[in-house]
Amino acid sequence: MAGFRSPSSGLRALRPGAFGADPSGERMARIRRSPHFKDGVFQNPGGPARTRPSGSTLDFAKVFFDKETRPRRAPKGTVPVHATTLADIARPPATGLRLTWMGHSSVLAEIDGRRVLFDPVWGERCSPFPFAGPKRLHPVPLPLAALGPVDAVVISHDHYDHLDMPTIKALAGTDTLFAVPLGVGAHLEHWGVSAGRLRELDWHESTKIGGLTLTATPARHFCGRGLRNTQHTLWASWVVAGEEHRIYHSGDTGYFDGFKGIGADHGPFDATMIQIGAYSDFWPDIHMTPDEGMRAHLDLQGGPEHGPMLPIHWATFNLATHPWADPGEGTVAAARAVGARIALPHPGEPFEPTAESVPSEPWWRGVALAPAGGFPVGETLADAAIKTTSDAAAVAQADTVSDGGGKAAKGTEDPETLPAG
Repeated sequence: MAGFRSPSSGLRALRPGAFGADPSGERMARIRRSPHFKDGVFQNPGGPARTRPSGSTLDFAKVFFDKETRPRRAPKGTVPVHATTLADIARPPATGLRLTWMGHSSVLAEIDGRRVLFDPVWGERCSPFPFAGPKRLHPVPLPLAALGPVDAVVISHDHYDHLDMPTIKALAGTDTLFAVPLGVGAHLEHWGVSAGRLRELDWHESTKIGGLTLTATPARHFCGRGLRNTQHTLWASWVVAGEEHRIYHSGDTGYFDGFKGIGADHGPFDATMIQIGAYSDFWPDIHMTPDEGMRAHLDLQGGPEHGPMLPIHWATFNLATHPWADPGEGTVAAARAVGARIALPHPGEPFEPTAESVPSEPWWRGVALAPAGGFPVGETLADAAIKTTSDAAAVAQADTVSDGGGKAAKGTEDPETLPAG
């Protein structure tokens, strides 16, 4: 009948644009050829991972609606953001490597004369809808248009807090190239990125962009943006190597033994960017705790004497039921326990990982609700890092000899009942 439209086509018409597009055609055929795709879905390293809250709905509800813990899931005051300016990023980094954490998992990396933007999310909410979903707890440090040209945008996976449609649409109007895991290119093409600007990789595949080598490496997570989670797009961590420097971005991942292999193949790194937030006992396989994040960092680096760890995936969105400050505090404690070097920049604060010093003050304590016993005190992280470096040098020398705020915070909504990514 002329003009007839099936119910399914009508539902597709109502589908939000932020849901993106499912892989099809040659893209889907390539997915099916992947050694990591089996029984119709991508497989995780280390065996199946729980991708939805475990335990009973009642158990989760008790934690979610607990009146005593809910206020701690957001800052009590205005998050101190470093207002990144053009002057901050216009001059080349003195060491050849500079990182600027824009909040959550978004990081601008300036490496050996090139600029790489990881998981850029400039939207107000990590959600398919502008009126619902987790809202920012602090503003972005600078407008996306003020960032200047970037050589490559790297996407770890297609969850809303890592792949933001408005941000991608804005970047689609530039000359940047996009490095993404298998299948994720379907979303980007749907939003206006031409196929010629996509570099779509399986784990252990590499591409060269402007003298940099970008390699997709394994992660333990999952995918999905729409009502159905088809597991037809891959998730990845990333290694970016230039002539002089190399860095690692974890994306989202649970802890697994594969970090040692990534480190052996590509490390050690001048800096690692490691996910340490939005963890929960209800989904232990897909996000790391700070202790697990530090363990992953040491696996990647082969020890604490190499480049620092930048904790990411925290402070910007309320995505779990742990206190807002816990990922930062846990990372500080984990670093002190093993003598590792970590960088603690304010959102938007540029720093050079290979410089003599990196930001090391727990800036969040001024706007976080303190735990019952108060925040811990002790040696500064800088002192711990210096001591660790001295100890490592002494061991190396011995081996050589023997061998011959106050305002109400934005976006204090409770988290979704499912992990957002």
